[in-house]
Amino acid sequence: MGKVYVFDHPLIQHKLTFIRDKNTGTKEFRELVDEVATLMAFEITRDMPLEEVETETPVVTAKTKVLAGKKMAIVPILRAGLGMVDGMLKLIPAAKVAHIGLYRDPETLQPVEYYAKFPADIEERDFYVVDPMLATGGSAIEAINSLKKRGATSIKFMCLIAAPEGVEALQKAHPDVDIYIAAKDEKLNDHGYIVPGLGDAGDRLFGTK
Repeated sequence: MGKVYVFDHPLIQHKLTFIRDKNTGTKEFRELVDEVATLMAFEITRDMPLEEVETETPVVTAKTKVLAGKKMAIVPILRAGLGMVDGMLKLIPAAKVAHIGLYRDPETLQPVEYYAKFPADIEERDFYVVDPMLATGGSAIEAINSLKKRGATSIKFMCLIAAPEGVEALQKAHPDVDIYIAAKDEKLNDHGYIVPGLGDAGDRLFGTK
């Protein structure tokens, strides 16, 4: 079963309070999501493999470390996931950015893919699927399905706030995917919103209703 990591870093928790606050405006909300994504990227990359190289310092030749292993790609689930991309790229600027768009079928209420664009070397990359919210888990599950169908084998999921129902559904559907969250909230309400949550992340990021 994939592990669930809840980030309790004081800076993340502090910023998350203002992300939740209904009085936080679009500009500040966007900046805070960007900052928390950077802080989470620092944690999520903790286990990246290193290799030793020789470096000429102004004093001597030294044995130092650089990143080794697979190349990386960030996959925002459109549209709210876009709010987390720049924050991650600050730390891992060489990462490719893929995109996946999903909408909910009004009849079945299931997510349907309407757009997908991935790097050509999909089998060689570590993928980080990002979305501010993990509510029912439907979009995250479908996004990861889409990656796996195209040959991805190394996938992690990262979000700001998750409902227990979403975490459980994602773990059941994709037991090989680790989940990284800033806060695990209480529940989903009857409308599928996370409680206490932060409202609609897409609307708050882009100033729409």
